Amino acid sequence: MRFPAELLIASFLLASCAAVPAPRNVRAPSQPAQRMPVFDATTKIGAAYSIGGRRYSPRDDRDFEQAGLASWYGEELRGRSTASGERFDPDGISAAHRTLPMPSYVEVTDLDSGRTILVRVNDRGPFHGNRIIDLSLGAARQLGITGRGSHRVAVRRVEPNERDKQALRRGDSVALRDVPGRRDLAALRESTGFVASVRPMVSTGDGPFYLQIASFSSGSRARKLADRLDADIDEVAGIYRVRLGPYRNAREASTALERLAASGYPGALITR
Repeated sequence: MRFPAELLIASFLLASCAAVPAPRNVRAPSQPAQRMPVFDATTKIGAAYSIGGRRYSPRDDRDFEQAGLASWYGEELRGRSTASGERFDPDGISAAHRTLPMPSYVEVTDLDSGRTILVRVNDRGPFHGNRIIDLSLGAARQLGITGRGSHRVAVRRVEPNERDKQALRRGDSVALRDVPGRRDLAALRESTGFVASVRPMVSTGDGPFYLQIASFSSGSRARKLADRLDADIDEVAGIYRVRLGPYRNAREASTALERLAASGYPGALITR
């Protein structure tokens, strides 16, 4: 039987197309490979836990603010389960924190540049050094800190709009937050405890010693931090110093300083 020439040509073309392998890993930009949908239907706070001899107590603090060092983690943990049960996507905009609910949302501000991003917390950590937050590689890129091991940041819990939440759940970034001006950034550094009016004293000999957490020109800012840490305020010549103590000797003060730095206040000083 002879087949019409048109049919033979069509059959040849069809066979040729079938022999070409389909392209691999081709996805729409908004749906990158290996990303799984995540949801905010359940908020996980969790019970207190201990790691490395330190005890952490998660809590639902709507006014949470903290300053300290940020680091980041990436490809080595791709696909592993986070503390929230989600799969870690290093390209997404996420973070690990020791006590914030999962999920929750925070603004992370680079205290040098003022650059501020919105991040979704879905994991626990970091648990070594004096870092207060671990950012995903994607978040670190957006913040501009991938070239360094750790960087000074301020972390503030926020409640973003649903559109931004959905974007972060997809693993996408959202627009940068309002970048503080020079004057506002200086106030932010001051309010988070990175400004001190005196240099640290040599912590030797007998006390009493104090830990100066921060100093302020504003009494109200000093009171806010003092109330949060159950600390005292010492006012000298219009400067309000937020302090813990007294400690009987240098050893007690140094031990307390290490705990304070680990909890997010690495700028604290030992003073008399």
